[in-house]
Amino acid sequence: MQGFDVIGDVHGCLPELLALLRRLGYGTDEELNLTLPLGRQLILVGDLVDRGPDTPGVLKLVMKAVAAGQALAVRGNHDERLGHALSGGHVRKPTANLESSLKQLVTASPTFRRRAAAFLLDSPPQLTLDEGRLLVAHAGDRADLAGSERGEYNVHGHDFEERDAYGHPVREDWAALHTGPHLIVSGHTPVRRPQQRGQVAAGESWNIDTGCVYGGSLTALRYPERQLVSVRAARAYMPSRLFEEVSGVR
Repeated sequence: MQGFDVIGDVHGCLPELLALLRRLGYGTDEELNLTLPLGRQLILVGDLVDRGPDTPGVLKLVMKAVAAGQALAVRGNHDERLGHALSGGHVRKPTANLESSLKQLVTASPTFRRRAAAFLLDSPPQLTLDEGRLLVAHAGDRADLAGSERGEYNVHGHDFEERDAYGHPVREDWAALHTGPHLIVSGHTPVRRPQQRGQVAAGESWNIDTGCVYGGSLTALRYPERQLVSVRAARAYMPSRLFEEVSGVR
């Protein structure tokens, strides 16, 4: 049976991605070529870019792995925004995070920038795997939506205007609405520890964005084993009150 290793929001944290891949049994060389353990495939839950120290390196590794059939990636909201910026298109909500990624990519070749833009924009909003038993979408899923509206939700979710006690956007609790038999794995909303909702074959979902870029950790969910594997962030690349105690930042 095919096994999948689903990795949460990387946000340019290449050192932690490489460390997590080693823990999962994957190999990488100096050119960021990937070798896979027997019977496994890598899945990325989106938001590969922005905020962290090495967006170009993360893109290089993941783009190579996807092109080689070793990995699959869904599109996150940060990925989509950077893709539009690199292609000269309209940028939804430009941010300082986006500017940081663009600066990191200044020395990349025009060919790499074009390939990166196409990769980020062409990545699907969701993946359905294991004959429908596993769904991966960056911001979650709502089965009551259809077509482009559902795809938009998969990438962006729905944010309310208010902020929580840690300054993060308050987001719609889509997992509370999920009753389907399939498992949904998402990221998008940072949490201190992976959050499981529901039960196997009864509305089960996992949020595995454990805030690596904020000094938390980078987490993978191994499927079908439902085994969690994490590595601690080397440091907090961005501040977040949610992760101050974890990262030691005050």
